Amino acid sequence: MKLHTMQPNEGSRKDRKRVGRGPGSGMGKTSTRGENGQNSRSGGGVRPGFEGGQSPLFRRLPKRGFSNARFKKEYAVINLSDLNKFEDGVEVTPELLKDMGLVKNQLDGVKVLGNGTLEKKLVVKAHKFSNVAKEQIEKLGGKAEVI
Repeated sequence: MKLHTMQPNEGSRKDRKRVGRGPGSGMGKTSTRGENGQNSRSGGGVRPGFEGGQSPLFRRLPKRGFSNARFKKEYAVINLSDLNKFEDGVEVTPELLKDMGLVKNQLDGVKVLGNGTLEKKLVVKAHKFSNVAKEQIEKLGGKAEVI
């Protein structure tokens, strides 16, 4: 058997339906949309959740509770292992992290997490620290300052 002689099984591959093409397809002129009506027009159709004028389900059900999701703070995270790129004694700030490309966006602040090990004495300024990260920075004689 050679690769160039192989063919898919009979009936396993089917051509895509091409509407509005040619006289032989049987799907010309109105392209299977029918003659008249909302769905035959371009841009026709109804929005998601529309129930033909009947009061839709999302309006019939009672609204309850409160979600804090809109007010949630989202922090850009960085691990201790990433801070090894800096020299000893450097003051690490969110601006410096952004300039070096370690943090893409600051979002609502920068949080330092304790993954990996830190081998340098640094002064780290961030908006939040995990307990492990704070301990490890201070164990090496550095400082973890909350902005």
